[in-house]
Amino acid sequence: MRSSPEKKNSGRQKPARRKASAKKHEGWILRLYVAGQTPKSLAAFSNLKRICEEHLQANYEIEIIDLMQQPQLAATDQIVALPTLVRRLPSPIKRIVGDLSNIDRVLVGMDFTTITR
Repeated sequence: MRSSPEKKNSGRQKPARRKASAKKHEGWILRLYVAGQTPKSLAAFSNLKRICEEHLQANYEIEIIDLMQQPQLAATDQIVALPTLVRRLPSPIKRIVGDLSNIDRVLVGMDFTTITR
């Protein structure tokens, strides 16, 4: 019997999870695709974490996917440049490339502006 991908998690770093109260999951599911622990990848994660804490409160989940360990995962979200942030939920799926240092660009590109400011 094969184990499910959730149990194996090889090649993926453990997701940083933050959830709100006992509501059904109406939060944000984000994937950050990186290539190792380069300065640009680390900056992207740091910037994303800060943006989420400030603008999404506790209702988000971040999954870091290192394509140096599992490059085949790039096809899942059609990744062609790194680092790339993918908003999986809420629909529709959105992508933004770069180190996420331009906060306004991230807020607009990920449509986080509907709940902030």
